[in-house]
Amino acid sequence: MFSQLPPNYDKSPKISVDAPPTSCVSGWTGIAARLRGEIANRSSKRTILAVECYAGVHVSEILEGLNPLGAAHVVDTAEAFLPEKEIDAMVDRFNGGDDPVFGTICNLRMGDFLDPAACETLRAKIRATTDGLVLVVGAAASLIAEPSDLLVYADMPRWEAQMRMRRNEIANLGTANHSLKWSLQYKRAFFTDWRVCDRLKRDLMGRWDHVLDTTIPGQPRMVEGAAVRSALRHATARPFRVVPFFDPAPWGGQWMKEVCDLDRSEKNFGWCFDCVPEENSLLLDFGGTTVELPSINLVFQEPKALLGEKVHARFGEEFPIRFDFLDTMDGGHLSFQVHPLTGYIQDHFGMHYTQDESYYILDAGPGASVYLGTKTGTDSAAVAADLIAAQRGEKAFDDEQFINCWPAKKHDHFLIPAGTCHCSGANAMVLEISATPYIFTFKMWDWGRLGLDGLPRPINVERGLANIQWDRDTEWVDKNLVNRFEPIATGDGWREERTGLHDLEFIETRRHWFTKTVEHDTQGGVNVINLVEGREAVVESPEGKFQPFVVHYAETFIVPASVGRYTIRPHEEAEGLECATLKAFVRV
Repeated sequence: MFSQLPPNYDKSPKISVDAPPTSCVSGWTGIAARLRGEIANRSSKRTILAVECYAGVHVSEILEGLNPLGAAHVVDTAEAFLPEKEIDAMVDRFNGGDDPVFGTICNLRMGDFLDPAACETLRAKIRATTDGLVLVVGAAASLIAEPSDLLVYADMPRWEAQMRMRRNEIANLGTANHSLKWSLQYKRAFFTDWRVCDRLKRDLMGRWDHVLDTTIPGQPRMVEGAAVRSALRHATARPFRVVPFFDPAPWGGQWMKEVCDLDRSEKNFGWCFDCVPEENSLLLDFGGTTVELPSINLVFQEPKALLGEKVHARFGEEFPIRFDFLDTMDGGHLSFQVHPLTGYIQDHFGMHYTQDESYYILDAGPGASVYLGTKTGTDSAAVAADLIAAQRGEKAFDDEQFINCWPAKKHDHFLIPAGTCHCSGANAMVLEISATPYIFTFKMWDWGRLGLDGLPRPINVERGLANIQWDRDTEWVDKNLVNRFEPIATGDGWREERTGLHDLEFIETRRHWFTKTVEHDTQGGVNVINLVEGREAVVESPEGKFQPFVVHYAETFIVPASVGRYTIRPHEEAEGLECATLKAFVRV
């Protein structure tokens, strides 16, 4: 089940950037010295330095780190925000009330969180400081200090922000709710804070003088804004990987520990997010200094080069394809669930499209299975009554009576358009390929277990029942959703198959088996690929547009639309052996 070879999965993939070594500086002492030099070179009596901070950044660390600048006046932007009760009331309509999971995507902007009178007081103090440095730090610094002489943007990957929530280190935007349960902080950040910060970030990206990476506390890096913008342009001209992150789960398994070389002392790892640009990060290597920035920045700055014109026209500045792992090897069943229909997610949550998906079985152990669709002849009212009784704790849900359980083996592919009830069973390693609205899962039965916090996980039977498509029964699922492999083409040492997804879904997937070079073409749209068989492969440009890019088993990588033609072939230890890739792209 597990490879006997040493793991070669790269957990920290980097993008090498051709930039002068002087473009990047490490440590607070070096950062302060760099800024001090730029301030001195301005030959002006007063300099306004704004440090705009993304939600989750430790403002106190920045204030302490820049203290050696000896500012004549320091502004902490927390003083500019509305009272917390007013902010809570403002965001409440987007926060879903008592719902522990769901809200509605907000339409707020950073200025909505600010108290006009408090802002004017701070601006008056800034105007009154006519000599020396005025340092403005925190969320909305760029608005309060407008116009500033120098703009530093302190960024933060969402994944690290989540870790800080779990450690009760941060609060939601404009509040001091550090002690709020982290899952509720996350919900508010997802529907409000991150949307607000992203809107401001997009406005500012072209103006960044410097970008500050404080992802690792106490180890800051600062890089010139122009160098960051150049690095992002460079990334869209070649294949690349985002930084994967791993997380335990109540149903989590043991496969990723071995194959991805994770901490063996952990109880399990259930999730790996290997292509979710909204939450993943990029590691940019500036001549030996690594800077970690949110990978969503690439989508914001270079959407057409990355996504392609047609995909960008359809989805805007969003990355519509998600790849992740679900590890239940020696673990348990996922929760029995369903994803909302398009009309439902638009009406209830303000999302433009829903989470269609599929399960590609990367590996499987004895008895592996996938639950998919209702059994023919199932009475929807009987299912509803049974789920409600299970939710009340009166009985276990009778999955054997109502739900299809399909045996699963390595390289099977199960298609899951929204509205199809489903879950992976135990002893499967799933490569999940889906559209990006990824928190919109309605759990209807969790097999009577508790979450990692020792409490029952949120169940959404009512929402689930409102979205189940009852005509997706045994015969329909077997005909439409299980292993719909279709030969497409063959060549010297390779063959291509269409594996889905279902016609109701906008993602197309193709599998290539190969012992020799396979030619690919983005055809103007972004490609997302995983090496599902074979120890190692290399991606190359026939025209030499980018350096050869080596990928390892189970790694997901992105090929930007602007790349055009590229090839993939077995590499080194895999040469002469059969490899396979699974490629996803948007049907246009």
